[in-house]
Amino acid sequence: MDRPLVIAGPCSAESESQVLETARGLKPLGVGVFRAGLWKPRTHPGGFEGVGEKGLSWLARVREETGMKTATEVAGAKHVEVCLESGAVDILWIGARTTSSPFLVQEIAEALQGTNIPVFVKNPLSPDMDLWSGALERLSGVGSLGLIHRGFTPSGSSPWRNDPLWRIAIEMRTRFPGMPFLVDPSHIGGDRRFVGELSQKALDLGFDGLMIEAHCNPSEALSDAAQQLSPSQLGEILSSLRLRRQDSDDAAYREVIDSLRARIDDIDESLLALLADRQAVSREIGRYKKEHGIAIVQAARWDEVMTSVLERAEALGLPADTVRRIFTAIHAASVRSQE
Repeated sequence: MDRPLVIAGPCSAESESQVLETARGLKPLGVGVFRAGLWKPRTHPGGFEGVGEKGLSWLARVREETGMKTATEVAGAKHVEVCLESGAVDILWIGARTTSSPFLVQEIAEALQGTNIPVFVKNPLSPDMDLWSGALERLSGVGSLGLIHRGFTPSGSSPWRNDPLWRIAIEMRTRFPGMPFLVDPSHIGGDRRFVGELSQKALDLGFDGLMIEAHCNPSEALSDAAQQLSPSQLGEILSSLRLRRQDSDDAAYREVIDSLRARIDDIDESLLALLADRQAVSREIGRYKKEHGIAIVQAARWDEVMTSVLERAEALGLPADTVRRIFTAIHAASVRSQE
């Protein structure tokens, strides 16, 4: 693949000197876009909520001195309006909390009508692909759109701040082919120690670039200090990343990969045929239950099935969480067929 797009900069713009010092440190690394949050949504009042409009002139100086494009987050029509009026921002992004609110996304979409500024949309807090897709649909016709995967609020214990749930990001990519798709390893990891491995994972999966938080003095950052990198730390990570090509013209490679893909196609055909047979049996079970006045779902029976399936999956070396999701979906389809 070509060199990935890297958007980097502090979680928050805190002062003009902090912004410029960070930008000067990032420029030699090949960072293409400088990011800095001007408005910061905080869970509790009293925290640092950003410098607001006055930070726009700092971004203008970054662009003037370094030549990097600039980006900031918008969470409402007013933010969009002042960014556009200033001319200091080249790219906007919509954060996870805002994506989770169709009202706010609609407000932003209306404020952007008639503009050509690129807009990236982060995933919502919950793993809801329709909510994420709906935000993009509201923004259709507005400039050029892109996606940012920053992980989802975890439902249980996790080593990361946010659950990656890569399968959802991959599915979104299939829904919106050709749309630029970045990964935000800073927010997924929540700790600078994880940024490198998560960045490599993103590139291995074929995503187009990275949005990474970097600060000239991370330990003194006013927001998200734990997940920010110094420019030198970011440089070490970027230089260590391995880039994989999307494809190869090598004849031997093509022969092997085409053969393997043909086998996958045959297996998929068999799976579809088996699923169709299973649905037919489920419909027959549904008719028989209805004739005898039996409830559609027997929880105890389903628990037995799932226990048995997971035991067999373990013996076959299959990941339990994947198998659980697949069979839960199959069971849900079976229940619908019996209604």
